[in-house]
Amino acid sequence: MNNQTLVIYDFKVLYEILSEIENYLNFNLIKINKLKELNFNSLENYLIISDKKKDVEEQIIVNKLPVDINKLIENINIKFLKKKYSQQSEINLGNYKLNLNSRRMHKNEISLNLTEREANILIFLNNAKKPVNISKLQTEVWGHNSKLETHTVETHIYRLRKKINNIFNDKTFIKSLKSGYII
Repeated sequence: MNNQTLVIYDFKVLYEILSEIENYLNFNLIKINKLKELNFNSLENYLIISDKKKDVEEQIIVNKLPVDINKLIENINIKFLKKKYSQQSEINLGNYKLNLNSRRMHKNEISLNLTEREANILIFLNNAKKPVNISKLQTEVWGHNSKLETHTVETHIYRLRKKINNIFNDKTFIKSLKSGYII
């Protein structure tokens, strides 16, 4: 079953046009008259299309009729692809999000640019289910032999914590336990 859903919001004419060709569309189609009718939590990948600007993040506005249906469907498919690509390039890091393409960590309107190494550290710690010790980070993130005596990991973690604290005022994002580091 397709997990992409096009929500037609308060635009009866367009819904009627698209419902006639629904079998040929590569997305699901639903119609609503009020935003309250829509359960956003049950929709994973959706776009809302309307003829009015609404306070909705993922929407396409069509305000010129007649509509070139081929161009409209092409635009819808492009929006779905962009949304899918954007979702795949962003991961959750606790209360933050990390864009893997730009290596930008953000929360609300505040963001922090990371180096490639810093992003790799955060991704590795985020994927770990338990605290990660220094030798594991040396091996997995740096590719160093764990028998090397170096303070590279500690220095990077220290600087990363400082950057996160300076931007987000969060001193406890990367925790240091006896058994290693954890997010």
